[in-house]
Amino acid sequence: MASGSAIAHGQRFRAAAGAYFLYGVVYLAGGLYLISHGVGAAGARTGASTVSSMLYWGGVGLIPLFVIPLLFWRRWSWFGGWISRRTFAWLVALLLAVRAYKVAEVAARGGGAVPAPWGGEITFRAGAVVFLVVTLIALGFVVRAAWPREAP
Repeated sequence: MASGSAIAHGQRFRAAAGAYFLYGVVYLAGGLYLISHGVGAAGARTGASTVSSMLYWGGVGLIPLFVIPLLFWRRWSWFGGWISRRTFAWLVALLLAVRAYKVAEVAARGGGAVPAPWGGEITFRAGAVVFLVVTLIALGFVVRAAWPREAP
């Protein structure tokens, strides 16, 4: 029978899976919106968007959107426990921290804007701040799941 702390630890991984899924949805939707307006990585202009580039990046974006939460959801380990869900969570946390740093650079740099769906425009700084907040929230959930559970 599972102990209470093991169940709570499993719940932390399920919460991390949900947080990462929401992070992925925000990034996929935001990224596709930017691509549709000719904006690429870190706010660089890419020229006119094409349907093929949106389909390609949309397809690529679906992989981590579903695979990473699935790997958080269930307990697993490979190579006799050397690679585990916790190890994977630390790797994802590291990648999220790098993403947060890069998005913070865009927020600090600012400059440029894209048309807003509701009219007006969204500045790169405002958009980057939203992406940064979403990234930091996901990072917090992932680190919380990866952190060793308390002794009973």
